[in-house]
Amino acid sequence: MTGGSVVSLLRDYLADPACAWSLGAYGAVAAFSRDPAEPVAFRENGEIGLSTPCGAIMLAATPELVPFAYETGFTGGWSQAVALCLPDAACAMGRRDVLTELGPDAAAARTQDRGAILFDLGLGLRAVDACVRVADPGLIDDLRAAAGRPILAPGNPIGPLLVAASPHRVFLARFGRIEVYTPIPPEGGVGAPGPHSHILPKLLRLGRTHAATAPIPPGLVPCAALHPAHPAKDVSGRRAGFDAARHAAFGRLLDAWGDPALTALRRMVLAGGEPDPTLANGRFARSAIRAARAQVLAMRD
Repeated sequence: MTGGSVVSLLRDYLADPACAWSLGAYGAVAAFSRDPAEPVAFRENGEIGLSTPCGAIMLAATPELVPFAYETGFTGGWSQAVALCLPDAACAMGRRDVLTELGPDAAAARTQDRGAILFDLGLGLRAVDACVRVADPGLIDDLRAAAGRPILAPGNPIGPLLVAASPHRVFLARFGRIEVYTPIPPEGGVGAPGPHSHILPKLLRLGRTHAATAPIPPGLVPCAALHPAHPAKDVSGRRAGFDAARHAAFGRLLDAWGDPALTALRRMVLAGGEPDPTLANGRFARSAIRAARAQVLAMRD
């Protein structure tokens, strides 16, 4: 993998309101996106980040941070992302498995939130601490009383209490954070567009850092991702007219930060070629080919 400046990658895509972001693990994710018309405050003093009335994202281009661009193909379409990875030996966070008070959030994106108290939810994630940030004294007392227990244990009332109270969700990795200020939707409900979080116990029990369909190189752990605007979908995920500029832009990300073998298969299909079966002998190769074939069809629509 080769590429340009990680700082430029992060800054350029943070400046693009069509790009979405996520930070977390398989089954527990905080996501950040913003409306182009929404008020936004960019970080100053060389920091990489921004905040809106609905959430915030802060990142650091640490020496260990490795971007990895990839596509996955599926029936009827494809997805794209740039995973922000750390080496296996450098990714570990708290790995707490019970609700734990961490103290005031001195690193909060907004000054007014720095006196509120962080509580690690104790999900036992390897590379991410999934937390809530609480300013309400009553809720702080409730969480302190529940500390030391797994929040997903049967009969633990703290989960429903958090859903009802909707404190800020703060997901932390070694190189950054996403903060979510929007309300937590009730079970079965749909949240408002923009920053949101989800915790899915069934997926958490699998103990994975990422979906098996993502071709993350061995030795790397994806902690976050940037999701550039899709060439054939709108912001709601619905099909839209093919955008050649967006398609070309992600091609450049694959050239800079992707797997050269998978990118070569993509180029071959887009040029009208048929990959040698011996080169497509693998799950990720077949997925890359499906993605490229879906793009060929989208270009024709």
